[in-house]
Amino acid sequence: MDKSEKDYMLDKVMIKYGNELVRLAFSYVKDVEIAKDLVQNSFIKCYKNIDSFRYDSQIKTWLYRITINECKDYLRSWNFKMVLVKDFINYTNRSVLPSTEKTVIDRYKNNEIKDTIFSLPKVYREVVYLYYYDSLKTEEIADVLDIPVNTVKTRLRRAKQRLRPMLKEAIFNEG
Repeated sequence: MDKSEKDYMLDKVMIKYGNELVRLAFSYVKDVEIAKDLVQNSFIKCYKNIDSFRYDSQIKTWLYRITINECKDYLRSWNFKMVLVKDFINYTNRSVLPSTEKTVIDRYKNNEIKDTIFSLPKVYREVVYLYYYDSLKTEEIADVLDIPVNTVKTRLRRAKQRLRPMLKEAIFNEG
């Protein structure tokens, strides 16, 4: 593939999948700017390695796998661990009473649901995100995460079991 073909292909996938990949990365790192940086790194890797893409799967699946690996690498990095320490220090120095504005915002159902999903262990959170938010099929999720299809189904079932009582509580404790 020559440079102009690679450039065209990269532009096409960035437009088509960019926002999805940022949402996916955000589900791991929970920071929009870091998520955007990780997706940018994913596109760079895509560009560099597009000649080795074998088309065994869809390009979307390949991009998801690259992005998830970028997120996991980031979460294992020293930089991320330092961010956690700084956040902990800042949190302990804050006032105990949240602002009225924050209290009102936190009561919205969507935030409650999002927070509930983010409270799941990573193995459940990632399958829930890919299945419900990105509408991937279980086979595609298995391919993206490099796990068996039955493992995806089991994780989805267990995630639903965990979410059911948590979501009922989040929805009915509103107000």
